[in-house]
Amino acid sequence: MDFDVKDIELADKGKERIVWAEKDMPVLTSIREQFAHDRPFEGLRVAACMHVTTETANLMRTFVAGGADIALCASNPLSTQDDVAAALVKYYDVAVFAINDEDTDTYFAHMDAVIDRKPHITMDDGCDLVNRIHTLHPELLDNILGGTEETTTGVIRLRAMATDSALKYPIVAVNDANTKHMFDNRYGTGQSTIDGIIRATNRLIAGRTVVISGYGWCGKGAAMRADGLGANVIVCEVDPLAALEAVMDGFRVMKAADAAKEADIWITVTGDINVIDEPMFKHLKDGAIICNSGHFDVEINIPWLREHARSARVVKPLVEEFVLKDGRTIYLLADGRLVNLACAEGHPASVMDMSFANQALAAAWVADQNGLEPGVYDQPRDIDDSIARMKLDSMDIKIDTLTPEQEKYLASWTEGTA
Repeated sequence: MDFDVKDIELADKGKERIVWAEKDMPVLTSIREQFAHDRPFEGLRVAACMHVTTETANLMRTFVAGGADIALCASNPLSTQDDVAAALVKYYDVAVFAINDEDTDTYFAHMDAVIDRKPHITMDDGCDLVNRIHTLHPELLDNILGGTEETTTGVIRLRAMATDSALKYPIVAVNDANTKHMFDNRYGTGQSTIDGIIRATNRLIAGRTVVISGYGWCGKGAAMRADGLGANVIVCEVDPLAALEAVMDGFRVMKAADAAKEADIWITVTGDINVIDEPMFKHLKDGAIICNSGHFDVEINIPWLREHARSARVVKPLVEEFVLKDGRTIYLLADGRLVNLACAEGHPASVMDMSFANQALAAAWVADQNGLEPGVYDQPRDIDDSIARMKLDSMDIKIDTLTPEQEKYLASWTEGTA
């Protein structure tokens, strides 16, 4: 089996960590057992571009159990856990092409190695894989049954492709499933982002002013967790409804240039470009920490920062100090890449249990379809509901069901005020 990992001798350590994560992923484990019986991917090749973590490893195991010939590359150069990559190759029959801190050329070379296996199904996190197939390997498109997309940024790119009639096969927007974005994006990103900041800096959060750019599900989670640790939270938004929601949730809302004057720690989670830009840099406090939990490293205008700094140096792992020409110091974490994966271990396994249950069942749904038109598809509602029920069952939580009388009432338009 072809592969490219940092050190295959790390496999034993990686296996231990994969098994540890599995203990907190009961829904995915149940699906794996079902896949081993049904073999929904028998004879199919799957190309996956995901963060190579312990949780992803358990998703890969689920595909292998279902009969897939699967290859995996990283969806971010800094998110790969090298021991996990080695374990997947040595113990779980997954062809992995990923090395932590790989350069851009290697990142895309690894992606090409996965694409070269001529996949029938793609599984993407950010749309780089899908985009590269469409632009550089169009001869493979007719062979692809469909795909899945994990994250908000990827779904945005896919919908843009669909609008331009550039998307040539069907893809399920897994990110938009309720059991994904309402939990993974909010509770997973919220906790892991703060975890990454604390691991990188060892700074106390309580009493500091934390600015959150973007109040989508990820921003809500980051604001919630920072608030819970005693931070004074400011939210910056361009969407009036999201801004209003942040106000009603008890947070201050203001323009980014004004927030810069108060920020001790600034987190971007918007999916857009240059969210922290020249007007904000000019107002940032001395000693401010800036970081990103959006998918790509474009939310902070790092080229401007490098150009206008009189000096830059790495003061500790994944913490870079920039001294501006006026003497102010700004600290950038993880080179502007995903701070929760670069500086910590990403989302906890228990929340990824639902996200990756969605990935597994969505891919099985794609494999079972015949002749789906190109486009972006919502996760089927019955899959979403079944995952929620399986998660509740795994937590030993019981809920009520409607009586026949209640079902009839809700379906009726004739009954009202007596």
